[in-house]
Amino acid sequence: QVQLVESGGGFMQAGESLRLSCAASGSIFRTIVMAWYRQGPGQQRDLVASINSDGSKTYADSVKGRFSISRDNAKNAVYLQMDSLKPEDTAVYFCNARIKRFMATPATDYWGRGTQVTVSS
Repeated sequence: QVQLVESGGGFMQAGESLRLSCAASGSIFRTIVMAWYRQGPGQQRDLVASINSDGSKTYADSVKGRFSISRDNAKNAVYLQMDSLKPEDTAVYFCNARIKRFMATPATDYWGRGTQVTVSS
């Protein structure tokens, strides 16, 4: 099995910074894409940022210039540096990874349980 465990959420003031971490563990042959999603109260889960194994990145327009995603392939870990936090960033943040458990098997999406980020004005 594969598990994703997030850490780093908390209660912040607007303008502050926060770093989220997520590590994948278990039987992993290759981690293809790692990403962060978020889901605000009463909202759908949306992509925040993603990073491929080659290091290429994508960001939601709402976080460009404020958030930065990075990964450590050796640790199967992904990080989200969040700067200049705004109240609208309040959400549960979920780690996602597309993983091949074995060379001959297709890639599968795995999810963490989420970590709450609350930003107060």
